[in-house]
Amino acid sequence: MIKRRKTRQVKIGDIYVGGDAPISIQSMTKTDTCHVDSTLNEIRKLKKSGCEIVRIAVKDNKANEALRRIIQRSELPVVADIHFNPGLAIDAIDAGVQALRLNPGNINKKDDIKHIIDKAKTRSIPIRIGVNTGSLTTHASTTSESMVKSAVDYIKIFEECAFRDIIISLKSSNVEETVEAYREMSRLCDYPMHLGVTAAGPLVKSIVKSSLGIGTLLNEGIGDTIRVSLTGSPITEVEIAKEILAATGRRHFGPEIISCPTCGRCEIDLCGVVEEFKERLKELHLGDKISNMKIAIMGCVVNGPGEAKEADIGIAGGKESAVLFRKGKKIKTISEKEFVDTLIEEIKNFNTNES
Repeated sequence: MIKRRKTRQVKIGDIYVGGDAPISIQSMTKTDTCHVDSTLNEIRKLKKSGCEIVRIAVKDNKANEALRRIIQRSELPVVADIHFNPGLAIDAIDAGVQALRLNPGNINKKDDIKHIIDKAKTRSIPIRIGVNTGSLTTHASTTSESMVKSAVDYIKIFEECAFRDIIISLKSSNVEETVEAYREMSRLCDYPMHLGVTAAGPLVKSIVKSSLGIGTLLNEGIGDTIRVSLTGSPITEVEIAKEILAATGRRHFGPEIISCPTCGRCEIDLCGVVEEFKERLKELHLGDKISNMKIAIMGCVVNGPGEAKEADIGIAGGKESAVLFRKGKKIKTISEKEFVDTLIEEIKNFNTNES
């Protein structure tokens, strides 16, 4: 695994970002911030799904009034997302927010920025400098260079004020632009990076773009906290983020499940078995205890036995049956109706014996 880029460390609530802290998962509430109960309900669901930091849009004074009540009851540290109006940032700090996100494209008067910085210092909260291609006011020869220049110019103001509790993001809806901007910025500073591909689109497009963009950077050692940008459920954003972190080996949230795509050779309901197994696995609540396990659920005799042997626990399907493997050894043949129950029992016993 490529060594992770060494960065400064900041703290958002009780979550550390940067340094040697785990790469954290963020999402953003999609409710109207003024609807306090519905926003808090979404935050509760986000925490349950594995989200660690939540960002909330603060678009006006009414939303800022609601923000104070949300912060008091939120189960996650809250980042206030501020655009256009620097006064809202000041009010959000007074409301007790754990971090700010500012956009250099629409809060760019030096006196306003310094006023926000001075206020943030009094509460010791970090500020994310969030550059997006959709609101650039600084331009260079390429879009990625424009994003970097915008961030660098903004950072200079913060450093003039001796403020270094900074997180940086440079997001485009274009994967290549995003990756190039983060690469260049990572060469220029040691501030932690918030990764994401902005406006990534609906589910399938978002998965592809976010996996390529975020995954490429993580595999280069860049990135300290991530948010998948999806036109859809924030819970799904968190699920995709977890899968990206797991696929790049940066974090593990459960066992790795290997399953074949199926073809005309498959003589079992592999898709049904895999889905039922995933749901049953959630009910075990074993969490980190089985996070390093590899489980293979294979549908035929071509690659099935090989994959199953390589896994901690695996089944290789045949005609309405499968061979069960444990640590590379063939244990027994089981019927299709026994698949899920057998795998669950094997995991329980494996966990007990191995821990």
